[in-house]
Amino acid sequence: MIYPENAAEKLGFNEIKSLIKARCLSVMGKDMVDKIQPMHQFGQIDKFLRQTKEFKDILVNDAPLPIDHLYPIKNLVEKIRVEGSFLSEEEFFQVSLSLKTVFAVIHYFQERNGQYEALEALFEHLPVEKSIVKNIDNVIDQHGKMKPSASPKLHEIYTSISRAEREARKRMDSLFKNAQDAGWTADGSLTIRDGRLCIPILAENKRKIKGFIHDESSTGQTVYLEPEEVFQLNNQLRDLEFDKRREKIRILIELTTELRPYTSVLLSYHGLLSKLDFVRAKALFAIDIEAEMPELDNTPSMSLRNARHPLLFLNHRKEGLTVVPLYVNINEKQRIVVVSGPNAGGKSVCMKTIGLLQIMIQSGLLIPADPTSKMGVFKLIFADIGDDQSIESDLSTYSAHLSKMRYFIENSGGKTLVLIDEFGAGTDPQFGGPIAEAVLESLNKKKARGVITTHYSNLKLFANSTEGIENASMLFDNVVMKPRYILEIGKPGSSYAFEIAHKIGLPDDVLNNAKQKIGVQQKKVDHLLVDLEREKKEVFEARRNFQKRESQLAKLVEENESMKAYLEENKKTLLKQAKLEAQEVLRNANKLVENTISEIKESNADKDKTRELRKVLKTELDKNLVKPAKVVKTEKKEEFQIGDWVKIIDTGTIAQIMEIAKDNLILAMGDLRSVVKRNRVEKTVRKDVPKALRKLHGTDMTESIASFSPEIDVRGMRTEAAISDIEKYLDKAIMMSFPSLKIIHGKGNGILRKMIRDYLRKYKEVDRMEDEHADRGGDGITYVYFS
Repeated sequence: MIYPENAAEKLGFNEIKSLIKARCLSVMGKDMVDKIQPMHQFGQIDKFLRQTKEFKDILVNDAPLPIDHLYPIKNLVEKIRVEGSFLSEEEFFQVSLSLKTVFAVIHYFQERNGQYEALEALFEHLPVEKSIVKNIDNVIDQHGKMKPSASPKLHEIYTSISRAEREARKRMDSLFKNAQDAGWTADGSLTIRDGRLCIPILAENKRKIKGFIHDESSTGQTVYLEPEEVFQLNNQLRDLEFDKRREKIRILIELTTELRPYTSVLLSYHGLLSKLDFVRAKALFAIDIEAEMPELDNTPSMSLRNARHPLLFLNHRKEGLTVVPLYVNINEKQRIVVVSGPNAGGKSVCMKTIGLLQIMIQSGLLIPADPTSKMGVFKLIFADIGDDQSIESDLSTYSAHLSKMRYFIENSGGKTLVLIDEFGAGTDPQFGGPIAEAVLESLNKKKARGVITTHYSNLKLFANSTEGIENASMLFDNVVMKPRYILEIGKPGSSYAFEIAHKIGLPDDVLNNAKQKIGVQQKKVDHLLVDLEREKKEVFEARRNFQKRESQLAKLVEENESMKAYLEENKKTLLKQAKLEAQEVLRNANKLVENTISEIKESNADKDKTRELRKVLKTELDKNLVKPAKVVKTEKKEEFQIGDWVKIIDTGTIAQIMEIAKDNLILAMGDLRSVVKRNRVEKTVRKDVPKALRKLHGTDMTESIASFSPEIDVRGMRTEAAISDIEKYLDKAIMMSFPSLKIIHGKGNGILRKMIRDYLRKYKEVDRMEDEHADRGGDGITYVYFS
């Protein structure tokens, strides 16, 4: 139910219906459009929406539906029901074409069984009586005329008529030629008068030929005469024509009688054609406004995403403009949205968009909104829009508004959608504001849902402090002083009255005088709203930049993890290969030793022989166990710099130079660090380095340098674990060019200190080691200085 009756018209629903009617092919389709009304049964709404969506899918993605002929056959069926009545040839032809359309549609969906379930339900259990079409086609031809072969008698009559016409024509031509030769005729040829073929004879010669005069010319000089000899033949033809008419009527009555038992089926066919035309028109309109089917919910709520006013959308598209989309939620927690903002900022359009789309959904129409939107069902829709003053009822504008408010309060509930434009307007703001606030409070207590537009500050404050009511504002660019037509939920909007007046050019002295006349509190509220708008815009921009950076960071982390996994996998492969090579070398060495021992035994440990065998053994072991690294000689010694990318010639691994120490290079491969001779690497161009590897190194180095501290505490640790951790710290400190490393190992009995220092002495990069000052820990701390 919609209250008042003109509410749908004010929301623009009548214009929607007119646009859909223009898409109909038949009168019965247009009649169905006229009857469109919002429904509140969930299942019925869902059925109509799915039908329209499926027909839209057919129009966009499938072959055209064969609905070329749609005739209103309901009246014809009513005519058939009357005993003794009959349909004309043209009416039978319309029935035939309509039924052929019905059968073609049914066949179309049978070929796509199960693809369009909602539309298939339209003709479910509908019988296909093709005998009706067959009977009509036996009588009516493809041009809508009765076939001469419709009955044997009719065929005989047609034959007789043809024969009589030939005989009459032949005799008439002969008489006309004789009259012409005698000079009795006037200018012209044979002509028809009163349905009879006549000869034009000069008036003075009319007695020279026996016959019947049917007419004369305006001057009286020419008479039109039917010769006596042809008169009998023409009478015979007329009698045959009467016979033909009587036989046709007999055949039509007989055919009508044959159709009479099928009247209920014919009415069902008429209903199917009407619905198909109706749904087709709705689907075409949905395509026009780029409408979709949202998720339907059986609760009084809505969640609109990317919603647009359909009429505004069509108008803007003609002008090459776009409509700013609307996003809004109305539910149990956020029941009533109070929209404020400047004049011409889009408040009313926002409210009308919400109301119109809700009516469209409950009328089974798709809406121009994102399909992820969710639309509920309201049992009552109340709207107070525009000026409803009435001279007849002696109601002023404000009185009309109050009458509606009374009705809203008395009849609204949890399933009511209330739409009020310019709430409280039309009277003294000093009294209109409090009355509007009281009405709003009453509607909120009744759990009504709705959208209300206002300029009143007390309503904004009330919404801010009341559960179930939410402030919203139409955004306004206070720099260029133009509305942005964007609805923002969560804060009220300023009217920007003084700012707009200043832009329009109202004199400054007038504006200053006006500012002095308004209350201090109102000034504060307006200034606060303007400042909030500015700050909100800045926060929005900052949040968008943060989200952008967060996205970039997530991408970098993902690439970092991917590269780490790649390097870890390569590391495992290289270690496995090295172990296999070591095992092979060890097997060869063991075999060589065994062979040497065997030969010594065979020579009875002869000194010379033994010396020679030991020499050979040493040579072979040196060759196998101390295998020199593969060196590629280059004619020109390459110059390397820290940060250069290089490729290790032996393995093809790409790494970055972290430090240069004479002929040695300290390379970084992900988390791994390695010391390699200069002659084992070659420079590689940056573009050959995988992008992920470059990002990984840039990120890792920056993070490592920023987070690394050249100090390690190993107190209480076992010797092996302490040395392992110290080795990692030592490598990082050397790689990052730190001059020293501080190791806190504690005093105890000095065993851990001794083991650590003995271990560090094997590093050639270690220049010296010293105890900490006695006041700061003494020999419980070791400082390691690098050369």
